[in-house]
This record gives sequence, C-alpha cells and structure tokens, in this order.
Amino acid sequence: MENSRPENGKVWFITGASRGFGLEITKLLLEKGHRVAATTRQLDRLERTIGRENDRFLPLQTDLVNETSVKNVLAKTVGKFGRLDVVVNNAGYGQFGYVEEISDTLVRREFDVNFFGTLNVIRHALPFMRRQGSGHIFNLSSMAGFTGFPGSGIYCASKFAVAGLSESLRDELADFGIRVTCVKPGNFRTDFLADSMQFEDTAIPEYAEKREAFHMLLKKMNRQQIGDPVRGAEIILSVSEMADPPLHLFLGPDAYKVAARQIRKIQTDMNNIEPVAIDTNYPE
Repeated sequence: MENSRPENGKVWFITGASRGFGLEITKLLLEKGHRVAATTRQLDRLERTIGRENDRFLPLQTDLVNETSVKNVLAKTVGKFGRLDVVVNNAGYGQFGYVEEISDTLVRREFDVNFFGTLNVIRHALPFMRRQGSGHIFNLSSMAGFTGFPGSGIYCASKFAVAGLSESLRDELADFGIRVTCVKPGNFRTDFLADSMQFEDTAIPEYAEKREAFHMLLKKMNRQQIGDPVRGAEIILSVSEMADPPLHLFLGPDAYKVAARQIRKIQTDMNNIEPVAIDTNYPE
C-alpha cells in the first residue's frame, strides 16, 4: 500500500452520507478536492444528490450492522484510492420515547445502528490505518451523549456508548499515529427530526401527558434548529487538519451550554457527597 498522501487531498470514508451532516461533509470535501467513499442504505438517493462514481467519489450501499458488508466497502475504498485517511462515523438515528415504553427490540435496534455499526467500521478500518501509521476517526455522538434528556433515554445511552468508546480508542491508538475525535453536536437544522426518528411502541397511560408534550416539542423544533450543518461540516474539516485535534468536540453554542451545565452538576454532586463517598478504604 502506498504510504505517501496523494496531492489531491485525503481519502475520507463517511457513513450515513445521503442526508444531514454526512451529506454536507461529503459535498464540502468533494468541493475542496478530497476523495470520498460515502456509504448509505439508499444508494439511488445519494447518487441523485452527489452523482455517480468518478475519480474522487465512491458511493457505496452498505449495511453497517453486517460486518461482512462493512469489511467489503472498506476494502473497496482502499482498493480504489490506495489508502484511508479519515473515517467519519455519522450514520445513526434517534430512538425517542420514555424508557419504560420502548421494547427490547427497539432498544437493540438503536444500539445495533448507533453503536455496533460504528464499532464495525472502526474495527475494520483500523488495520489499514495501522499499516499506514496514520489516520483520524471522527465518531458522531451528541450533546445527548454527555447529558441525559427525558424522553430520549435509549438514544442518549447509545450516544454515551459512542463517547466512552472514543475515549478508550484515543489512548489505544495514539502509538499508531491514529487520532480520535468524538463530535457532540447540539441542534442542527438537518432532517434528523423529520426522517431519522423512531418513537416508543408501547403507550403507558401514566406517561401520556409527558409523552404528548415531548412529541410537540420535537415537532416545534423541526427545521427551527439554530445550527447550520454546513458550518458544522466546515469545523469538522478544520479539526481534521489540526496537528493536535481535540478528543471532545462540542459543536454549537447550545452544546457548550449543555456541557457546561452538566459539568457544574457533576462537580456539585461530587463536592456534596465527597466526605461519605471517599470513605471506602480498609482501615490502616
């Protein structure tokens, strides 16, 4: 495998590229002269939006939950472009609803896509990156992967899992020259709240009032989010070019506000209970 980076930009591999952040990042990268392998479950939609395969673009239909499918598309990417510089694990969706109202089937489906899909890509991308001695992995978590929100417990749990995986990977991969950034966006004006949501499959009467209010909140937020996904894509690209990129990338003023509030809450809890909580050692 060739070790020198080609003159015409890095090679990027992006999941969930037919919509939202994935689409905006794909368009920006092609505009800037990079080479992009873009995966989706809806190949026709991606090709209608971006175009068919060419020298710098490789659209791929992929089932991220299927390891063989993931392994094959990564091999096709390296076969076409000769290397793999940046992976963006963007694919995912929101499983919303109060925890007690969500079936085991829906919970596992959420983790299959949001967490295990991400894990499949990472595990099969790493051999290429280790061989090169370089690479950068962006894992899309969420501000909901740093603090929990009512009505979003399963979604939050899947994004917390992505964040925890990212933290461990950063230290595991440092010696190989592979960097890891966990992106925690706030609310961006994508089609996430229109096309990428699943709701509870059981209605428990005691949650009815809260459930209805939460559904109305999401409906009101749709297409009114403050974040510009194009600007978000530009920031991700700029972070990919840093010599020392951050592990934690909170994206947007609302994400920063939520994170700061959560840090204060954690510190307050720690301070309040510290005299009791640290008294755990055997007597000397």
